[in-house]
Amino acid sequence: MNFLRDIWDRFLLYVPLTVMVVLALGTYWLVQSTPVISDPVAPRTLRHEPDYFMRGFSLRNFDPAGRLRTEVLGDEARHFPDNRWLEIDGIRIRSFDEQGHLTTASAQRGLTNEDTSEIQLLGDAVVVREAHVRAQSPSTPRMEYRGEFLHAFMASEKIKSHKPVELLRGNDRFSADALDFDNVAQVLQLNGRVRGTLVP
Repeated sequence: MNFLRDIWDRFLLYVPLTVMVVLALGTYWLVQSTPVISDPVAPRTLRHEPDYFMRGFSLRNFDPAGRLRTEVLGDEARHFPDNRWLEIDGIRIRSFDEQGHLTTASAQRGLTNEDTSEIQLLGDAVVVREAHVRAQSPSTPRMEYRGEFLHAFMASEKIKSHKPVELLRGNDRFSADALDFDNVAQVLQLNGRVRGTLVP
């Protein structure tokens, strides 16, 4: 009986030491298997380089009711992540206002932001707003803008240019060194050398 009691006492004497060894080995294993936390990486500076390309594409924008607002087509496009703009070769645009009136645009090259609310047309730029009849106000004749640079704001229906432009309004023809047109307010401002031909 004393022999068993001695064995039991010795066993109890080494239990705390055994538990400490097991805990130490477990801690060592956890330290070795835990991934090393690296220093925080500085945010990568974005360069003006395209991150993706598209060829022969069409982008469409819809209003909350599901009606087509803007469609942009192009031969080739490059997206730049630094400014989030698309550069498009052979750009063609169809845009509808709140009343469903169509405006088309085309150019050799174009730049547009992500929601196509702002578009810059470069090289043989043409913007055409088709004629339409309003119920309680005078009808609006077909309007066509031509120039090497046109800046269209689709949401606010404005067209601007700091370069020479030509405007055809029905049978009337105007040319100027700069243009600022607000379709909502129906205000046209031509600057620089302005010439006009009005057909009665």
